[in-house]
Amino acid sequence: MIQSMTGYGKANITFGTKVIGVEIRSVNGKLLDLSLRLPALYREKEPEIRNMVAQAAERGKMELIITIELASDNEDIVFNQPLAKRYYYNLKQLVEDVGEEEHGGLIPVIARLPDVFKATTSELAPDEWQAVSEGLAMALEKMNSCRRNEGEILCQDMTLRVNNILGYLKEIDPFEKERTENLRAKLRSAFVELEHQANFNENRFEQELIYYIEKMDITEEKVRLKKHCDYFFQTIADPASPGRKLGFIAQEMGREINTLGSKSYHFEMQRLVVLMKDELEKIKEQLLNIL
Repeated sequence: MIQSMTGYGKANITFGTKVIGVEIRSVNGKLLDLSLRLPALYREKEPEIRNMVAQAAERGKMELIITIELASDNEDIVFNQPLAKRYYYNLKQLVEDVGEEEHGGLIPVIARLPDVFKATTSELAPDEWQAVSEGLAMALEKMNSCRRNEGEILCQDMTLRVNNILGYLKEIDPFEKERTENLRAKLRSAFVELEHQANFNENRFEQELIYYIEKMDITEEKVRLKKHCDYFFQTIADPASPGRKLGFIAQEMGREINTLGSKSYHFEMQRLVVLMKDELEKIKEQLLNIL
């Protein structure tokens, strides 16, 4: 089943006196674009964290935030006063530059910024990294569950729209017969007028007639469009990530629909082609968010 690239996951893990929070959100993107916000204690594990996200999420634009909160007062913490002062003066200058008023002061804001308060422990213990890994795995699974749920909704919508295209394709049949009959009538009338002219070449006229009829024939386009739609249904059910493949199939569907429009020469047929194009554009919009 297809997955959306939009998802959200959150997990909290208790480790000793710490509560480790992991939060990840994802939106559509052609490649994996991961933005990390980590406590200083976990920065050494950034390559492993990126690898875990890449294996679980494949691609998309993502933001991952890991935080640490103290669950008790038993652990000594260090107040980084020089860093807090830098935060304060920079924020104060920003407030003055933009002309905003301070609501509640800057100190509560600064207290929540990274590394202002941190535990005295300077090295990451293996047990704590194991806890962080478990929290990250839980958050990623919740995000992927969200992706699967939205992917199911997108699948239903796109399936409906492809079926609409096939329905419009069937509606073309009676108008195609009407167009052919009108064309034959016009050509018979033209033949009657031309056959009495002195320079009339019947063989050349028949050649031009065959060429003209073959040029307007849309049988191949209808067959190919039907096959592309069938292939779309097969691919959308693929358990692997079919987003890019579905995009290529949609391009081929668009080529056949455009050719149908250029060969129509009939108002009702062209109206149906416009409806097919509208459904296809909506499918392409949805495909931008498919993994």
